[in-house]
Amino acid sequence: MEIQSYNESKMISRAGVIAAMERVAGIVRRTPLLRLPEADRRVWIKCESMQIGGAFKLRGAYNRLAQIEARRRAAGVVAFSSGNHAQGVARAAKLLDMPAVIVMPADAPAVKLAATRALGAEIILYDRAAESREAIAAQLAGDRGAVLVPSFDDVDVVEGQGTVGIEIAEQLGHPPARVVAPCGGGGLAAGLALALPDSEIVVAEPEGWDDMGRSLEHGRIVEVPTDAPFTSCDALQTKRVADLTFGTLKAADAHGVWASEAEVHEAMRYAFGLGLVVEPGGAVALASWLASKLLPIEGDTVIICSGSNVDPGAYAKVLTDRI
Repeated sequence: MEIQSYNESKMISRAGVIAAMERVAGIVRRTPLLRLPEADRRVWIKCESMQIGGAFKLRGAYNRLAQIEARRRAAGVVAFSSGNHAQGVARAAKLLDMPAVIVMPADAPAVKLAATRALGAEIILYDRAAESREAIAAQLAGDRGAVLVPSFDDVDVVEGQGTVGIEIAEQLGHPPARVVAPCGGGGLAAGLALALPDSEIVVAEPEGWDDMGRSLEHGRIVEVPTDAPFTSCDALQTKRVADLTFGTLKAADAHGVWASEAEVHEAMRYAFGLGLVVEPGGAVALASWLASKLLPIEGDTVIICSGSNVDPGAYAKVLTDRI
């Protein structure tokens, strides 16, 4: 079933990001920009793990939901997510007094399931290995007359995520030379490319799930192989990126890096030493820098750390073990 998006005819733009900044003002938190003193060059962490809901996702979700016409709000919204987008949509819906249904994998971290339920959303579980979350969500949206809110394949969502980049430039006093962002479907990275057109954009992904990086390298969308290795980065397990995000990043001449499980866990421990709780998917960009996978560059490098919604038991194991 094909669900028509109300904003399909909108053109993605930096002007849309600027408008999103006004829309989310007072709704999202202006997160800290933390300088790493031991770095040879100016390296910063943008602490989106300290955002309301623990991730940047509220930015895009609120920007999207706030523009839904009043006549359509009563039917609510449907989204699919392993957790962070789920919470962003659930929180935005609660703020705007709209019902929300979230399709989530049965193996999503319990902390993410609980937080989404606590925000009042209805949760529909699915089997990540055997079912299509997109098909389930589309069917639900069609049956209920609700608006489907993808996590990255949406103009308003991407422009909302781009507000992170506007903040970074304001906090530095100038655009950074480079931004490194964790990437699943590419919504955050694409938004950053719009917000910071003069900055180098680097997408960071887990080993074996680096489909955006390989897509940018080959000049066409490359899907994650069916035999992709295990990754603890549940938030970044997107099988295929969108034409919207890929096209935006390709136009920006972005490129990708990847990090192994061991490197991701080391980054989580490093972040903990800075006083930051960061989940695996949110630590991939930091992991890439710590593993020296980024070439030297003149000027400021900003690394996005996003996602503090990590299972306590799994997090404790990462902090105490070496893999």
